Amino acid sequence: MNRWLGRFFGITGSLVLLCSLSFAGESVEPSPVSPVMILPFVLMLGAIAVAPFINRQWWEENYPAVSISLGLLTVLYYVLALHNTPRLLATLYEYVSFIALIGSLFVVSGGIHFRMRGRATPIVNVIVLGFGAIVANLVGTTGASMLLIRPYIRVNKYRIKAYHVIFFIFLVSNVGGALTPIGDPPLFLGYLKGIPFFWVFDIAWPIWLFAVLALLGAFALIDYRAFKKLPHSLQERAEEFGEESRFEGLSNLGFLLAILVSVFIEHPIGLREALMVGAAAGSYYTTPKRVHEKNEFNFIPIKEVAILFLGIFATMIPALDWLTLHSQSLGIVSVGQYYWGAGVLSSFLDNAPTYLNFLTAAFGLFHLNLENVFHMEEFLTLHWRYVQAISIGAVFFGACTYIGNGPNFMVKSIAEQTGVEMPSFFGYIAKYTLVYLIPLYTIIWFVFFRS
Repeated sequence: MNRWLGRFFGITGSLVLLCSLSFAGESVEPSPVSPVMILPFVLMLGAIAVAPFINRQWWEENYPAVSISLGLLTVLYYVLALHNTPRLLATLYEYVSFIALIGSLFVVSGGIHFRMRGRATPIVNVIVLGFGAIVANLVGTTGASMLLIRPYIRVNKYRIKAYHVIFFIFLVSNVGGALTPIGDPPLFLGYLKGIPFFWVFDIAWPIWLFAVLALLGAFALIDYRAFKKLPHSLQERAEEFGEESRFEGLSNLGFLLAILVSVFIEHPIGLREALMVGAAAGSYYTTPKRVHEKNEFNFIPIKEVAILFLGIFATMIPALDWLTLHSQSLGIVSVGQYYWGAGVLSSFLDNAPTYLNFLTAAFGLFHLNLENVFHMEEFLTLHWRYVQAISIGAVFFGACTYIGNGPNFMVKSIAEQTGVEMPSFFGYIAKYTLVYLIPLYTIIWFVFFRS
């Protein structure tokens, strides 16, 4: 692990230095691209969605080659055919910022271990899920999921069912992270494009509160009925299944604070990312080995995210440029259409590039360029409801499938390793998405985005 860790910090640090020397943060104009060059992006997302379910072993062995090969096609096209290297450097900087945040939060959260005392009554579970939905905005949906899923499963071990984990995915791994750019990757991409940090909270909190309370209410009803069906003796003895309360890795709260503060640093270029990487390194090397072992911490998840998103960020450049120049011809014009469009695609494709594609299209609808800081100010003043609809759609709908958001599959894997029988890909959709999420999201559309 130390060897891979050294590579991770070394490569990320080198990229930070390269970007700080090569890219001054100026606006970059979109290039007139051939629609054919959008195909690598489609293939990239299609491979992520389908390949693991066709042949998981092949995918785990070959996804780095797939990601790098498809990304290289775009890089060569922009360098040799379009002669637009600054566009690549700008995207490289966004990628580095994205991975620095996700990776540092992952490492720091992996150094924090706690156990919960008390029996897992419905009210205790509701409190844990509600707490997780709030914490997701501070450490990200990935960090909150990895921090809470194991103690949540342990405290419910005497009666754990699939619905416990599914609602955890709903609230902690997705919906909960809609209030800050730290909460979910799509919102951080928007922040990198110039959307102010606290602006997200202002336009999202009423919808967030409504969705969280609705999901907690549905879960409470299901869990209460399941709890009452337990033998009376098991209900009375539930306390025996609890654990001694314990919190380890307290020093990592300081590293977490450093990461949160660094998010607000914009100049000089590269300092924000360098501080994040430094905090992650400090956390890893100062955390006792026993804490990482208790958390079963390893770098496999963040390694996969880093490699896959390298290909995603590269291949989506032609798609973003094409949308900027041709969005008016798509016929998607209303706020409601952007909500459903960003949402439905985020259910089956990764929600981060989906968010960025729809945000770019919305800017193009009004002859504005997402890369232009003055256009951003105008858009947030006159057309802010488009950003609201795209943000909510991308974050919320990521919960609709196992592949909608990165933490979903990680939580599923951990649950299965502990013996929880999880539904299949389509079973998840049929039993939970269509029953709980789609009706809720339809109400949100009717109340907030219909007109």
